[in-house]
Amino acid sequence: MLSDYREIWCVDFEFRAPDGERPEIRCMVAVEYHTGHYIRLWADDLGALPPFDTGADCLFVAYFASAEINCFRVLGWEPPENVLDLFVEFKRRYNGLFLKAGLSLNGALIQNGLRPITEKQEMRELAMREGKSSNFLETEKISLLNYCQGDVDALRLLLPKMEKHIDFPRALLRGQYMVAVSAMEHNGVPIDVEMLEKLRSRWMGIQLDLIQSVDSSYNIFEGSTFKADRFDMYLQKNNIPWPRLPSGKLDLKGDTFREMAKGHPELEPLKELRHSLSGMRLNSLAVGEDGRNRCLLSPFGAKTSRNLPSNAKFIFGPSAWLRGLIKPEEGYGVAYIDWSQQEFAIAAVLSGDKNMQQAYISGDPYLAFAKQAGAIPEDGTKQSHPAERGLFKACVLGVQYGMGAESLAARIGEPVIRGRELILLHKETFPGYWKWTEGVVNYALTSRQLHSAMGWAISINGKANARALANWPTQTNGAEIMRLAVILAVKAGIKICCPVHDALLIESPLDQFDTDILKTQQCMQEAGEIILNGFKLRTDVDGVESPERYMDRRGVEMWEKVSELLGGTR
Repeated sequence: MLSDYREIWCVDFEFRAPDGERPEIRCMVAVEYHTGHYIRLWADDLGALPPFDTGADCLFVAYFASAEINCFRVLGWEPPENVLDLFVEFKRRYNGLFLKAGLSLNGALIQNGLRPITEKQEMRELAMREGKSSNFLETEKISLLNYCQGDVDALRLLLPKMEKHIDFPRALLRGQYMVAVSAMEHNGVPIDVEMLEKLRSRWMGIQLDLIQSVDSSYNIFEGSTFKADRFDMYLQKNNIPWPRLPSGKLDLKGDTFREMAKGHPELEPLKELRHSLSGMRLNSLAVGEDGRNRCLLSPFGAKTSRNLPSNAKFIFGPSAWLRGLIKPEEGYGVAYIDWSQQEFAIAAVLSGDKNMQQAYISGDPYLAFAKQAGAIPEDGTKQSHPAERGLFKACVLGVQYGMGAESLAARIGEPVIRGRELILLHKETFPGYWKWTEGVVNYALTSRQLHSAMGWAISINGKANARALANWPTQTNGAEIMRLAVILAVKAGIKICCPVHDALLIESPLDQFDTDILKTQQCMQEAGEIILNGFKLRTDVDGVESPERYMDRRGVEMWEKVSELLGGTR
């Protein structure tokens, strides 16, 4: 409750933020909620400490707080102990619903019956103007401070309107995640700038050579054009069934290619090539002068509350082979630490399905499922029955995303009847899971709302996608685990570069690299136990030390081809 706090400070900064760079602060305005006392300071007057109390009995209020805490970090200030982000709480309340005025501060004001702020393009342009803050005219400073004050005045009016809808203990935890997001955005991801510039300058010139190099195994392209008829012939020749559109034409969407490449790894280079040619904008990758990839991580951006960074600006957005640009600085290492089969485990716990839980605990849920279904003998291994395990793995992954028999059959390259058989085996082996997912959908359609373990919510309005509803609790509780792990790791002193769906990328000096990896794994396990009532999730580690570069295994072949065309750079 607001009455629990001695002081409540509504705060806003104006700043310039070029792509890949940390913010260049222009000014800050803060107002104390109870007294109406204002603090208005130009950037040059901001000192070594915050000009207001940020201790345990005070509350810091902002709209999209990670932006404000990014400014704290640039100034060398310690983040506030208690952060309430009204954007996050507004998004949580109306998640899934259409809002005519959107999720902006003005959208929140309008939705709560308050007058919107008059947004002035010239003020935004003034804040974004290049040059030092000390070069601004006094009249410009006053104008920008007045503009900034408009936002804190709005926060002060909005706060009491929203108070009764805020679950304060959990809201403060979400606020702590926004603090952790600012740490990750401040850190950024180390990039091989020399290789990036080489790629940018020569990308257009090497594309035809790259097509020839990759296409030599497929014979599908004509010049720079992907020929669907040739691809159809290739699929038929290699007995690869492929999803088709109602018109009968091949479904060539990127998502389809990605799914099919999982079941047919020989298509991975072709998938990477098409992705690179169609949508890759190397100049959009946000890299600062210090060689770090930084972009807005867009926390809580998805309906499941997962982060939603720009695919064009974020190093993990474009094709997998471009992740080879991630290269730790001298004396450092980077580690990609991800939860092992996290979604399977979450579904097993939430559904209470004991067979699923035992399958996860076994260490290889796909092999365990095949044994539980009687397709592999009890003494069978991944090495002795790779084909059977592969089929049951495809079934597990497909079912989790609501895949039907036809799509599953296409992924595994088997007749539709085989897809039906596998799904039936899944239903017979994991009846608790299927009963639970059916219950989730029925509850969602009846109550028109779902909640996660830590209170994130979605409202269902109008027509609903049953598959998306069934998968929502797994995805959303996975996001809760990730957020909690990030909070714990940042507080433990781990330098996290970024989150990646169900993984964290960390950076550490080589003399403490192994220790920091272990600490991060412990934080990730602790987060899982908290959300899943003590159930232990495993983690996998892929670490590299300078001067090596990080590589996604799916992009290794493509990276090597590109490197060869660029002159042997690795």
